[in-house]
Amino acid sequence: MPLYQRRGRAVLTAALLAAAGAVAAIPTAQTAAAAPPPEFAPVSAAYDVPKGSTVKGQFLSYNDFHGAIDPPTGSGAVVNAGGTSTPAGGVEYLATYLKKLRAEAKAEGRQTITAGAGDLIGGTPLVSAAFHDEPTIELMNEIGLQVSSVGNHEFDEGVAELIRIQRGGCHPVDGCQDGDGYQGARFTYLAANTIDKKTGLPILPPIDIKYVSGVPVGFIGMTLEGTPSIVNPAGIANVRFTDEVETANKWSNLLSLFGVKAQVLLLHEGGSQGSATPTPGVSDCTNFTGPVVPIVAGLNPAISIVISGHTHRFYSCKLPNSKGADTIVTSAGSNGQLITDIDYTLDRRTGKFSAITAKNVIVENGVPDGNGGWLRDAGGAYVRNPDTVDAAAKAVADKYRAAVAPIANEIVGSISADILRAPNAAGESPLGDVIADAQLAYTRGAGAQIALMNPGGIRADLDADQSSGGEAFGQVTYGEAFTVQPFNNLVVTQSFTGAQLKNVLEQQFVGFAGQTTQRILQVSAGLTYTWSASAAPGSKVSNLALNGTPIDPAAGYLVTTNDFLANGGDGFSNLTVGTGRVTAPGFDVDALVAYLATGPIAPGPANRISTAP
Repeated sequence: MPLYQRRGRAVLTAALLAAAGAVAAIPTAQTAAAAPPPEFAPVSAAYDVPKGSTVKGQFLSYNDFHGAIDPPTGSGAVVNAGGTSTPAGGVEYLATYLKKLRAEAKAEGRQTITAGAGDLIGGTPLVSAAFHDEPTIELMNEIGLQVSSVGNHEFDEGVAELIRIQRGGCHPVDGCQDGDGYQGARFTYLAANTIDKKTGLPILPPIDIKYVSGVPVGFIGMTLEGTPSIVNPAGIANVRFTDEVETANKWSNLLSLFGVKAQVLLLHEGGSQGSATPTPGVSDCTNFTGPVVPIVAGLNPAISIVISGHTHRFYSCKLPNSKGADTIVTSAGSNGQLITDIDYTLDRRTGKFSAITAKNVIVENGVPDGNGGWLRDAGGAYVRNPDTVDAAAKAVADKYRAAVAPIANEIVGSISADILRAPNAAGESPLGDVIADAQLAYTRGAGAQIALMNPGGIRADLDADQSSGGEAFGQVTYGEAFTVQPFNNLVVTQSFTGAQLKNVLEQQFVGFAGQTTQRILQVSAGLTYTWSASAAPGSKVSNLALNGTPIDPAAGYLVTTNDFLANGGDGFSNLTVGTGRVTAPGFDVDALVAYLATGPIAPGPANRISTAP
């Protein structure tokens, strides 16, 4: 008789966790990454298991929520898929759709488990960030999340803060700001590949086990191995991040050893569909590529489902594992605008998945106009549907909305038109220009001559017609500015030689000084250069000048960045060699607010960086 039929959940889970110290001794299958076929059909898979008694279940999942409590606005208000645009998102609508899908599954005799794939918090709007993301966790509890991997943004405030978020307790500096305490997450964060350097063990549980009509299903959860390059190094100094395939297979082997044969990997790493006409649907898998493909190619076949994230893309794919068998791989985009609905069947005798189907469901929040579109108000914004609001989730969200409204709705400046963060072919964006200019203006008193901004720190557009607080066209509130720059990074100015500055810009490109991902820094007015994709690493940047004068390799220049970059974030280790660091008062959002106050600010010209063959 299988072990899971003879032992309860508590015994099995305890035995697995007790074995953590021995995990390194378990052999891991290593295979070369398999190239995916050019296109995959919408996903469903069946497995060759003995035909016998079965049980049915459902996984509902989402990823990269990023504290999107309010419905997204501006260019992010809609899901563009299958040739149509659908207004979607907002936690009170997400709750409604989760309840609807659970009810449908229950009617079919399916037990539901709700799971996440990381970045639930971090990079969040003010309504969540002002309270150290406790509102988002409270809402995840309310809407029934049960288990999630950590993502890179769970580490935005460091490891100790993540553990507080899981376990509860007041913030060590700001206390319990909402007046009713903080009880922590009722769901389990999994962090299999985030290893404490002192103990050698994961900082949070690596696995969780849920039972579906008596059959155990094992969850392994982790973030991407590359997390250290995209979070502030200061908060993760005491941990290391291990290889995704090796870690997943070690825990998979241990789960199998203890009789847990149905396994799900919650992975904060992903991929994306290729372009097509019409735009691929939310459940398609068109010309799929990305880091998740070679990861899946190395996984044990016991891991039949990978619920992924990080890329903010939607897809439902069927990818080959280390034995060439099908693994279902899904992602629900971002910001709570989609839910992945995975129906499956388990074989009671073997404990394995026998069939799996998956699709993404749009969390619609609009009112149909009767002509295939959606109603809009006089300002052009989508009308929200009051009939599909979940009252309980709304009550929690409204508590925090009311608390933060006096700050969030304060008008701090103005813009003359939409200022977008989408980059041009050279990697420069109008909003990137504006933020770099704002930081330069903020630190001119310290002698700054140049400012550089990481594109990943720009989280939203500035929309002239957004009216979250009832403001007029072009007016910008503090909440809107904070949504653009939500990380509360410090603004620092350091001295670099011209040669060091050129090395910083060379490190934007893969292959130079350990850089693994191309990231084009946004630059302030006056700094210009050209880069060539065909040039060798270390020699891509040319014509580097400040106000038309070539940069002198031996001269000194005062350069402003946020402290994330100054500490080597995004792989920019060459920014750590600066000297004479001076920290400006306040945070990076304060620099943006001060600049907007001089408005109306026009979109940046996006002509400071050029490309050559």
